[in-house]
Parts: sequence; C-alpha cells; structure tokens
Amino acid sequence: MFKKNNFSKTCYLILFIIIANTLYCQRVKTFPLWETDIPNSIVNDEYKEVATFKSYLLTSISQVSIPTLTVYLPDKDKANGTSIVVCPGGGYNHLSMNKEGAKVGKWLSSLGITVFILKYRLPSDKIMINKRIGSLQDAQETMRFIRRHAVEYNLNVNRIGVLGFSAGGHLASLLSTKYDKELYIIDEISAKPDFCILIYPVISMKDGITHNGSKINLLGKSPSTELIESYSNELHVNEKTPRTFLVHATDDIAVPVENSINYYLALLKVGVPVELHLFEKGGHGFGLAENKIFLQWKTNCENWLKSNRFI
Repeated sequence: MFKKNNFSKTCYLILFIIIANTLYCQRVKTFPLWETDIPNSIVNDEYKEVATFKSYLLTSISQVSIPTLTVYLPDKDKANGTSIVVCPGGGYNHLSMNKEGAKVGKWLSSLGITVFILKYRLPSDKIMINKRIGSLQDAQETMRFIRRHAVEYNLNVNRIGVLGFSAGGHLASLLSTKYDKELYIIDEISAKPDFCILIYPVISMKDGITHNGSKINLLGKSPSTELIESYSNELHVNEKTPRTFLVHATDDIAVPVENSINYYLALLKVGVPVELHLFEKGGHGFGLAENKIFLQWKTNCENWLKSNRFI
C-alpha cells in the first residue's frame, strides 16, 4: 500500500509539472520581429546562427541575422499594461539569452509586465550594408511593433520601457537618445521608450571608459572621432531623454563604472528624472545571478517601477 500511494503521488506530481509547463509555454512565444523585409540586410546563406546550451538551457546566441521577439505574457489577473523590451548583453558579439534574457522575462512578467526579449542583429559586414545601425533599427522597430499591437496585448502605449545589460545597455541608451533618428522607411509611430533601465551598461565609445570589444565590433578597429562621439550616448542626452534607472558595480573592470556615472550626470544636468545604484563589489555581468547583488538591484528596480507607477 505504501508503494502504491507513493507511486500515485509521483504520477500526480509529474502530471502537475506537465500541466504547469504547458500553461507556462502558452505564455511564452517567439516570432520574427520584422513583418516586412529586414532593412539594411545582405542575404548570406552561409552565415548561420550559432546557439550555445548548458544543461538544456539556451545560454548564448551569436551570428544573429534574423531578429526575433520572445514575448513573456503575465498572468491575466496580474497584467498591468506596462511592457518592457529587454536587450541582452554580449559585447555586440553574442547575446546572453538566459541570465540577461529568459530569467529577466520570467521575473518581470511575474510583476504583471509584458516582456519582449529582443534577439537583435549583431554587427557584421557579412549580413548588413551598414553594420553600425542594424541593432538600432531592430530596437526602434520593436518599440513601434509594441505600439502597433498594443490593443492585441492590452498594453498602455505610454508605458513601454527598455532594459539593457552591458552592450545591450548601449543599445538601450542608444535607442533612448536616437529614437527619432531615421534609419529605415517608417510610419508615424514613435520609437521612443517611456522609461529606461540600464544594468552595468556600455554608454561611451571613448577610450579609457568604453568596453573595447563592444567598440570594435560596432564601429570597427579605427573609427573616426565623429563616429566615436556619435555613439557615445552621454553626449546626446536632452530633456526628452526617458527617465532612467542605473545599476553598476564599482569594481567592474570590463565596463568602467564611469559609464553609468557620466550618463547619470548628463541626465541630471538636463533635468531628466534618474536613479543610480552603485555597489562596491559585483564585477561585471552579474545579471540575475543568485547572489546579494542580484537581490539588491532587483528589489531596487521593483521599487523604482512602483514609485513611477509602472507597476
């Protein structure tokens, strides 16, 4: 009898897990970003996407040529109409799709937010006419896609944010300062984020402060001064730049903390609401890792979202 009861409990547990996973998968969907031809693209059949897995989890993707969105839908009874575009980092070389993607989607959707994980094109002359603008084109189109489909997803068109990690933070701040830059044939729908969350972001392309890998991958080995300044986002902040939440570790040797500090000061100077959290230790790339830094910045971010009435 004991064995039979144990067997029955195990069966019920397995059935529960299967049903829970099925219901969860129904709330996570992936689809191509562009509903028309991808602008600024070069057809290259030999250029294949490379995915890396660890314990059956997708951890990294490189050589992205076809951008996609993965939407994490919140439970209907929690949905609050706010949405966030997530830009994973990876030095414009690869995308960290788990700790800066899937984990973030699960966390934010648990708060009632509809999350769009952007798998954006990574700079390459093999698939783009101009590799410097491809990622930004994808980010702009994501914002327009969400506003275009806001009714379908029950979203508030005035509560769409962007969140970026590391090089994804550069893309998020690039979008926040160049949302109105004309990069492809567009409609009148705005690409401007209503708020921005930047986690250990690359902001500047200037020597001594930038992340060299991101700079080389995006701008090339010997970019002009004009290009460097054009992609140093702290130089392009104005009073219309979205309110921003920043997190950085002081001992980050990959992306110096001055990136966040300088962006904070630039926003402060023009009167844009901004909140900055600096940690003494944490290094780079902590994402949603299970440690104290993770717990602190996540809680701080939730409080910021609440205080600004996004959740």
